[in-house]
Amino acid sequence: MTAGRTTGFTDIDTTHWTLRYLPPWARPYGRLARWDRPIGIWLLLFPCWWSSALAATPNWAQLAGYMALFTVGAIAMRGAGCTWNDIVDRKVDAGVERTRGRPLPSGELKLHHALIWMALQGAVGAAVLFKLNKFAGGVALLSLVLVAIYPTMKKITSWPQVVLGFAFNWGALVGYAAVTGTLSWATVALYFGGVAWTMVYDTIYAMQDQRDDAVVGVRSTARRFAAAPRRWLSFFAVLAIGFWIATGVLAPLGIGYFVLLAGIAVHLCWQIALLKPHDQADCLMRFKSNRLVGWLMLAALIVDRIA
Repeated sequence: MTAGRTTGFTDIDTTHWTLRYLPPWARPYGRLARWDRPIGIWLLLFPCWWSSALAATPNWAQLAGYMALFTVGAIAMRGAGCTWNDIVDRKVDAGVERTRGRPLPSGELKLHHALIWMALQGAVGAAVLFKLNKFAGGVALLSLVLVAIYPTMKKITSWPQVVLGFAFNWGALVGYAAVTGTLSWATVALYFGGVAWTMVYDTIYAMQDQRDDAVVGVRSTARRFAAAPRRWLSFFAVLAIGFWIATGVLAPLGIGYFVLLAGIAVHLCWQIALLKPHDQADCLMRFKSNRLVGWLMLAALIVDRIA
């Protein structure tokens, strides 16, 4: 068992600083919002930053302002989304090893506590929306439909990761709209590349729960692709790189962008080639490594603007 974690396999990190410095009564709320697992914040935030960088040239002060604003929004809305997910899945989570220690299935918090906490986080997200122009705010509001239906998808389709991909990468549309008041085909390609990327990383994430999901009836691409996981993951990785090449062509972007995009392709190859689909710790490590993809893409967009 890894030090600092609860009994059994779980991705809850009880030693994370966001929980360690909270008063004891507040720690279950921090876990409900996944503050101890910031990788989800990064994965939600990066598409916002990417599209802002794509649009903000050469106004670096403006870009920094939008990046700060989207950081607050991503923390709030990721927390609200996770809280909603746990509310809907509280009975299912009780039957899965990795999730049974979460605040609702473990009994640390009651349902009404979670609902109030979700509303408070949603209010912070709404405050961020009011800082955007009307077009960007309208685009952002559309994502709430995807956030609302995602938890139910795991019960009715083997492709819930598609819905998650649409929701988690919505910021690729919002960031560009916030800066320019419009959308572009380059931004649309950036968005769909992010959706394909999500199919890679969240399928790997779902591989942690394949055994328990089969017992409790939760469906996922991890189970759907179980017979040939690398073939499917490779398909979506190639799709992601293809859309991101299209982003560079449509923008248009220079050679620096494509060089760093090649680095992203190498990293995705590493994830897929060395993945151990039935090793929970290995799947979690490779899922978390996608933060590097986010930074590389951001660097590609910014370096190209500097060059």
